[in-house]
Amino acid sequence: MNKTIIEIVDSLEVSKVYAELSDPQSGGICVFVGTVREVTQGETVVALEFETYRNMALKEMEKIALEAVEKWQLNKVVIRHAIGAKKVEDPVVVVGASAPHRDACFEACRYLIDTLKERVPIWKKEIFKNKTVWVSAHP
Repeated sequence: MNKTIIEIVDSLEVSKVYAELSDPQSGGICVFVGTVREVTQGETVVALEFETYRNMALKEMEKIALEAVEKWQLNKVVIRHAIGAKKVEDPVVVVGASAPHRDACFEACRYLIDTLKERVPIWKKEIFKNKTVWVSAHP
């Protein structure tokens, strides 16, 4: 059984994540979906664009998933991030975990998204009405 689903995609279909995480040994499933918000630091967002170094990103995402599986004894993990241009309300990242107990799910889900944002080489460009800003250093 494959415990992890790690992907970088052009668009996210969040409706399938529950089925991907479902497991007869799991008493809890937690999912976090990150979306494009309309306002950032008081400025109206027109769109976001995401770029990545795909091979490195996938390897790091796999490491993060395996760390979480080991630490919280998870049954399954999903980490999926979209790249390309995204408009307001579009989903851009989904992480999820299933485990025998809810505490493990909640803690693991938080770890998955926070660690992804810290370690995975995915860069975000915010496009506002009058300017464009790379949120983190872009190569």
